[in-house]
Amino acid sequence: MALNQVRVILVEPAGPINVGSIARVMKNFGLNHLVLVNPQCKPLSGEALKMAVHAKDILESAVSVTTLPEALQGCTRAIATTARVRHWDSPLENPSTALPWLLEQPQQPAALIFGREDRGLSNEELNYAQRFIRIPTSSNYPSLNLATAVAICCYELAKNDTENQEDTPRENTEIPSEKLSVPFAVPIPASVNESAPLNILEEYYQQLESLLLKIGYLYPHTAASRMETFRQMYNRAQLQTREVAMLRGILRQVEWALENRNNHQGF
Repeated sequence: MALNQVRVILVEPAGPINVGSIARVMKNFGLNHLVLVNPQCKPLSGEALKMAVHAKDILESAVSVTTLPEALQGCTRAIATTARVRHWDSPLENPSTALPWLLEQPQQPAALIFGREDRGLSNEELNYAQRFIRIPTSSNYPSLNLATAVAICCYELAKNDTENQEDTPRENTEIPSEKLSVPFAVPIPASVNESAPLNILEEYYQQLESLLLKIGYLYPHTAASRMETFRQMYNRAQLQTREVAMLRGILRQVEWALENRNNHQGF
């Protein structure tokens, strides 16, 4: 059940052979939801279908979207893969230690994000994730093929999911059809006490940045780096939906106070 909530997200994949191979390894390890962000190839091309072999259903059901935020719609947890060392507080983790975190809320959508074959994910795209993994490789040849990287991560997820099933009594976890959302067949959070979906957090970040620019706490040329710090801080807190609502309420009240002060002063 937990694996069925994980989306494998490919940002601008350029190789149909890679896309087909990824569909195959997803099928091998029990993952079903493939999301393509602005694909630079035809996912149903002959090459892709040939590499997918018996996983053509994964390709046919793959969802194509324009932006990464669209791909993350409804997800409460996201891990991004990167080969770069970044100078920030969020560490680069090993897949075996970080990926089980995606399965801890088995009825909540989660995402595993992979970047482009040639240059990976941009800094802006990495900001949409809460944790980051780097697959350890030999220093003699550290670059991994995209499909190989996906295969390693899928294996780690499947291994952990199997261990969880062996340790947990079986119960009926079928999700009623009325709780499924479109275009992704995943449940909508049923309670404000659930972890906040990433799209709700993103709306808060946008509102926060706008207000901080307005009051002069942020400056346009430093806003991006400062907001990265805020994102890291909130990621560590793992905010619930009701908590994000409270924070947004505070921002709205501050905005109202600023507008009324300006109106009173005749601005």
